[in-house]
Amino acid sequence: MNNLSIKELNMETWKDFERLVQKHNGIWGGCWCKYFHPSPPQKIDSKEAAKSYKLLLVKEDRSHAALVFDGDTCVGWCQYGPPEELPNIMHKKEVESKMTMPDWRITCIFVDRDYRKNGLSLFAMNGALELIKKSGGGVVESYPQDTEGKKINNSFLYNGTKEIFEKAGFRYEGKKGKNHCIMRKIV
Repeated sequence: MNNLSIKELNMETWKDFERLVQKHNGIWGGCWCKYFHPSPPQKIDSKEAAKSYKLLLVKEDRSHAALVFDGDTCVGWCQYGPPEELPNIMHKKEVESKMTMPDWRITCIFVDRDYRKNGLSLFAMNGALELIKKSGGGVVESYPQDTEGKKINNSFLYNGTKEIFEKAGFRYEGKKGKNHCIMRKIV
């Protein structure tokens, strides 16, 4: 893993992203990392429909992610975007009643099962922060799991842990729902 790099999700990197998602059965039951995006006009009732919607978002430059590459192989990502691109956060009313609107949100972090436990979540997040900086920066908000030191099933860690965000310089802003928290950083 000495050959790690970050590339932006776009049509040039779509096939690499697609291979990783397909390797993992569509990610979290076929989500294709589209859950936090605006609801599509048609109901998504299959993994293929989810993939098509995500591809449309990428084609229209309405889906952003920092893709982690090990050489030529995509091995993870960190999804980010402005709130209007990622409006479907959980506990939205609670968050918006406590906080001013951020400039950016980080909503998903995913690492290939063969690469986990090597610090790639933090690498992906730092890649996303660099891409955000290149796009003008501002207040970045995210909602990681606050594990409180407990072992948590990976399926609940779709946005990483509070500890990873602390390592990246995010500040704890308060609880969100039962097990998540609000974290912010200015880039």
